[in-house]
Amino acid sequence: MSAALPTVHGNGCDAPVLKERGQREVFCGLTGILWLHRKMQDAFFLIVGSRTCAHLMQSAAGVMIFAEPRFGTAVMEEKDLAGMAVMDEELDRVVARLLERRPEIRTVFLVGSCPSEVIKLDLHRAAERLEERADGVRFIHYSGSGIETTFTQGEDSCLRALVPRLPEAPSGHANLLVVGTLADVVEEQLLRLFRELGVGPVDFLPGRTAEALPPVGPDTRVLAAQPWVNDTLRALTGRGATLLPAPFPLGAEGTTEWIRAAARAWDVSDDRVDQVVAPARARARRALDRYREALEGRSIFFFPDSQLEIPLARFLSREMGMRLVEVGTPHLDADHMTEELKLLPAEIRLAEGQDVERQLDRCREAGPDLTVCGMGLANPLEAEGLRTKWSIELVFTPIQGFEQAGDLAELFHRPLDRAQRLKV
Repeated sequence: MSAALPTVHGNGCDAPVLKERGQREVFCGLTGILWLHRKMQDAFFLIVGSRTCAHLMQSAAGVMIFAEPRFGTAVMEEKDLAGMAVMDEELDRVVARLLERRPEIRTVFLVGSCPSEVIKLDLHRAAERLEERADGVRFIHYSGSGIETTFTQGEDSCLRALVPRLPEAPSGHANLLVVGTLADVVEEQLLRLFRELGVGPVDFLPGRTAEALPPVGPDTRVLAAQPWVNDTLRALTGRGATLLPAPFPLGAEGTTEWIRAAARAWDVSDDRVDQVVAPARARARRALDRYREALEGRSIFFFPDSQLEIPLARFLSREMGMRLVEVGTPHLDADHMTEELKLLPAEIRLAEGQDVERQLDRCREAGPDLTVCGMGLANPLEAEGLRTKWSIELVFTPIQGFEQAGDLAELFHRPLDRAQRLKV
């Protein structure tokens, strides 16, 4: 059932929000492991799930049979689901084999799945029990279930589970905490700019190891690098940290304002920020100029999938001149999206949640030049003559920061260019 609701934010963008609750087309939260295990290099993600969970991860990651990734599945058999097995004993055996084979692992995430949650398997208690027995290995539980969530919320659940483990920052220790997984190269680029501005010390959550957890306290300032870490942000503010409102670091404009938000918290002037970021911002704008003519004036429709939709729409509208037909997002957190919503044109249609059949009808009626959607919808829409971009590609690709702005624009240019080249 769909209903047009009153504006939920009222900060610059006056578009009503269409809330939809119906059939959804999304991956489950287990998918977040694919980028989390690459980031935290001393952690292992042990999914407690079914063979379907194992096949999903195997196919989504493209793991070869001889590869040794830092994730795996403790497969629940029929006897487990029927309650005929002692799950604690079986889990203990799996973990013992894991740690014997991978002694370098310092943190094990026990990741719940739809099957383990349906049979009410208490993985939180299992994590506590295993940690008591383990020699210096940390065990943390979180849910990667796809029930009523979208796939990027798996990272939010993981980071939220880490927050109680973060050490208390010493009194008067003012640090900047950047929340949300970033590629190492992006992290280094942003760190250089923060150092030049005198902002810091700067910590990242997640960091490159799960063992080295950043401190948090009343003098911690938090910047969100990804739009899907809402529960983690609330947990951090619950520990006394202050969230810095800012657009997300996508494109030249978004990255400038994101850095500016941190600089202001350290009493760095806007003029100084402009001076420091000027070379990188100029490079970003030159890179964007290569694609602006091809994208300007083109229409785009976003299906809800990753929660990146609103920041991407802002970037494409303001920096590339694209026309926004509809911007759908799985979950609209008005508190954490305020700065993005201010920058959206008032005449766009915002949709929260999904009723896929109705959204497909609206997309077909609009006939946009480009449609951003999940992989399950892309091929059928392509067959109908609509050009599409997989939304998951925007999650896996480094797109944050000045140096990646051109790569971000190129991702949207690519399907349009391909269609033009194949045109007979």
